[in-house]
Amino acid sequence: MFDHVSFRATDRAATERFYDTVLPAMGEERAHRGEASTLFGNFELSVWQAADDRPVTRGVHIGLCAPSNAAIDAFWQAGVDAGYRSDGEPGPRPEYADDYYGAFLLDPDGNSVEAVRHANMRERGLIDHVWLRAAEIEPSKRYWRAFAEAAGLGVTADEPELIRVRAPRGGSLTVTTGSRASSGLHIAVPADSPAAVDAWHASLTAAGHPSEGRPGPRDYHPSYYGAFVLDPSGHNTELVDHGGILGPRW
Repeated sequence: MFDHVSFRATDRAATERFYDTVLPAMGEERAHRGEASTLFGNFELSVWQAADDRPVTRGVHIGLCAPSNAAIDAFWQAGVDAGYRSDGEPGPRPEYADDYYGAFLLDPDGNSVEAVRHANMRERGLIDHVWLRAAEIEPSKRYWRAFAEAAGLGVTADEPELIRVRAPRGGSLTVTTGSRASSGLHIAVPADSPAAVDAWHASLTAAGHPSEGRPGPRDYHPSYYGAFVLDPSGHNTELVDHGGILGPRW
């Protein structure tokens, strides 16, 4: 489901160290460090320095695909050995699925980062799932229903206090209620053409959701074509087409 997800950090270098510590245990490495951001995996997870107009990402849960249960154990152990806080020891989580196995750490800004393995993981990629909390759930539910329809995703749960959208080949985003709302996350979903990006942006803005960037090329690479819309909690959401240069993104 996810093309990329971006965190804004209180201290970019500290959050870089966190991921540099725990991701190698899962066979993932830092992909690139530029002046503005640091990227991990196949450019799927990025860390930026927060600023006055780009607040720190807080209250987010992200689940990362692990190749084995042993890799999950190693992810967690590498983190706690380096002094990072545990948010849940490695082990089965049958409340999520019969074969669900995960371990949880807190990044330097208190976001929950999980290494996870289960039968319904996405077929490729680093990011399996994201959970957000919203102060007001109904506006978020309306937004993510519209987002899913325009982006070709499915709504797999729509309950009074929760909505979940999922891609056909795996990966999901869940929004639920919470006393401390999540903030400051950038979420990008892949598209298969610039026309799909145009249609997505037109659909969401016609429904009254504010644009954060009209469809068009961006200078990240020559084939990058994206558009940006804010969800009701202020998260910057994007649909992006890379013109095939990064390989399959689903």
